[in-house]
Amino acid sequence: MIATVSRGGTRPKALGVALAFVAGFAIAIQSRINGQLAVDLGEPVLAALISFGGGLTVLVVLLVLSRGMRAGVARLRDALGARGLRHWYLLGGVGGAAMIFSQSLTVGVLGVATFTVGVVTGQTVSGLFVDRVGLGPAGKRPISVVRLLGTGLMLVAVVVTTWGGIAIAGSRAWLLIFPILGGFAVAVQQAINGHVGAVADSAFTAALVNFAVGTTVLGVGWLATAPLRDNVIEFPSNPLLYLGGLVGIGFIATAALVVRWIGVLLLGLASIAGQLLAAIALDAVLPAHTGGLTASTVVGAALALVAIGVASLPKRVVALRE
Repeated sequence: MIATVSRGGTRPKALGVALAFVAGFAIAIQSRINGQLAVDLGEPVLAALISFGGGLTVLVVLLVLSRGMRAGVARLRDALGARGLRHWYLLGGVGGAAMIFSQSLTVGVLGVATFTVGVVTGQTVSGLFVDRVGLGPAGKRPISVVRLLGTGLMLVAVVVTTWGGIAIAGSRAWLLIFPILGGFAVAVQQAINGHVGAVADSAFTAALVNFAVGTTVLGVGWLATAPLRDNVIEFPSNPLLYLGGLVGIGFIATAALVVRWIGVLLLGLASIAGQLLAAIALDAVLPAHTGGLTASTVVGAALALVAIGVASLPKRVVALRE
């Protein structure tokens, strides 16, 4: 009897995990930027719209300058016409809009670390089922015992971290539901953006579609609620607060590229690890709220990292033959 173990290619997987980790750092920075912009504006939807609109502007400029992006747009058009790509795969920006809105609405109240653990919960749970149904370009990936255990630990981490968020936010701690829902949306966004990037053979073309759709959704939402607003908007003078979209481009393009190598769940886990470490550092050095970094937030984030490690344990398929 001989036992053999099947393994995937290690180089693309390792590179994909490393890139996703760096992208997670970027997302935590973007959360801090968009959260502060929303506080200064007093308009979370407008802050999200500025973030998406800024990213879209940069990508349109890149489209003019990049032959590869224009070729990617042409490939998308041909694939849609030949029904090689479903039209709803272009709607990843809706999930991105939900995520950016949740950033703008809650980071100033909950802090980056508590917000991130909420996103972690939604993203991890959603990533399990997105991989299970094969929504991403990497195909179906089964729900294993270790992934379920990791998800359970993640939920425990959220409960622990939430105590710190409740102490800081008081009656507004219920806002944690928004990052959780944003995390759910991100997992679906990454899966369908991966299809768009694969068909276009351009991660930046996928990012362009994502930002165009997200900007449209947020723009319509902001205009629709205009009659309800009577305040005068004063735009902050700090130019750094308008760079959230630029940071987002890097994350969306990276996710669209590496999701083909490592799947939705592992992409989420690696980027989450980056988000958690950066979020703790940001709340310690540049807190977004008066409560600063709490012990429960640190413990919860540490549990979340353990959960990530458990859920990402490799599954070895052993085939026995005579």
